[in-house]
Amino acid sequence: MRICIRESHVSRNLRKLMSEQVNKQNIIEENRAHDKDTGSGEVQIALLSARIAHLTEHLKTHRKDFHSRRGLLMMAARRRKLLDYLRKTDLTRYQAIIDKLGLRR
Repeated sequence: MRICIRESHVSRNLRKLMSEQVNKQNIIEENRAHDKDTGSGEVQIALLSARIAHLTEHLKTHRKDFHSRRGLLMMAARRRKLLDYLRKTDLTRYQAIIDKLGLRR
């Protein structure tokens, strides 16, 4: 039982460290639609893109970190789903976020 508690504690610390390395406030301010916007599709896509870029750099040096690789794949899939939703609902916002973030689609 102790091991599980320690592992969850470590993962919380890792998430906190990751969120500190990805400057969330700046990303939110750059991509929000209005003053209180923190969860729109554009903001979520921008945050995921920053975390994906950070994790990609981590995996270049730690090639055998398969747990982080799984997290990277899950984040990429979530970003893909958000982009697909945005493309279906509002094509102009989709094009704007693609151009702003420099994504390939």
